[in-house]
Amino acid sequence: MIFILDVDGVMTTGQFIYSEAGKVYKVFGPHDSDGLKMLKGKFDILFITADKRGYGISEKRIVDDMGYELRLVSEEDRFDYVGNRWDWEYVIYMGDGYCDERILKACRFGIAPANARKEAKRAADFITNSKAGEGAVMDACLEILREFPS
Repeated sequence: MIFILDVDGVMTTGQFIYSEAGKVYKVFGPHDSDGLKMLKGKFDILFITADKRGYGISEKRIVDDMGYELRLVSEEDRFDYVGNRWDWEYVIYMGDGYCDERILKACRFGIAPANARKEAKRAADFITNSKAGEGAVMDACLEILREFPS
């Protein structure tokens, strides 16, 4: 199985911090990487983002610091991107936005953070107790281990 996570609004608080120089920071939570370590070796893990301007920030955290794959995929292309690469039965997906609703419905197990858009929460199989960037991914990882013990 593969666990696919949106970056912004899942791994981060979803806020973009701008200065006169442009998008400079994103806020990532401290506990989520520990949860993902519990899944390593049991599930494939992939991150996706549609944030072109903030890609370098996400890449620094996800790829350089944590060692996971990151793909730039627009919200409009996500459903086809996932569906053309994996059988939905083998996909666990975590998303927070309006465009994530279709994927959350189609995948084997859909997860939304506590502060996700109502459309994502309505489509999810599990809603975390924690907000995005505040332990939501850790909550998701613990639930995945309960739902899919190996």
